[in-house]
Amino acid sequence: MPRTYRVAILGATGAVGAELLALLESRQFPLADLKLLASPRSAGKTLDFCGESLPIAAVESGCFKDVDLVLASAGGSISKAWLPEAVEAGAVAIDNSSAYRMDSTVPLVVPEVNPEAAFTHHGIIANPNCTTILMSVALWPLHQLQPIRRVVVSTYQSASGAGARAMEEVRLQAQAILNGATPVPEVLPYPLAFNLFPHNSPLQANGYCEEELKW
Repeated sequence: MPRTYRVAILGATGAVGAELLALLESRQFPLADLKLLASPRSAGKTLDFCGESLPIAAVESGCFKDVDLVLASAGGSISKAWLPEAVEAGAVAIDNSSAYRMDSTVPLVVPEVNPEAAFTHHGIIANPNCTTILMSVALWPLHQLQPIRRVVVSTYQSASGAGARAMEEVRLQAQAILNGATPVPEVLPYPLAFNLFPHNSPLQANGYCEEELKW
């Protein structure tokens, strides 16, 4: 029989959290237990998983007890605050935020490119920025044929990178514009519907914005 795992999703109510739940269900991940963690305002609510309604708990001290694997996607500050406690409790954390991407002690893993790096972890495994992941999957076979020294890239990222509230804001802004009204930004600094803007301004001293520095 395959081993089963006690899993916690940190950021279960967010857009990525919903995708993690869907993947665990569709891939029939061998779960012994599934704990859903989010901010205190979501505590007591439920999410559907495999035909059941699972309760959401607030992330707090002691919440990682008896957890084998933490899937974290609640933002960099949340990961920085809570993943060390998860590791101390004995869990392995896979972090989807930018918190540990530039940490030399944390392996930065794309399974299709360097899966072996995951086994060098000290409790936390990071994944790169979304655009970097997709680009590296395409470039890795080419790099094996002819080493690539430098890549110049322009990326145009969607509202989904800022979470479910930003996605809903863009929908409402588009509706307002199409109805001849003025869109009002609340989650994002500027109206994004039918628009582009550098979302990690101001520029750093080296001339790059924060997004360009994230791996």
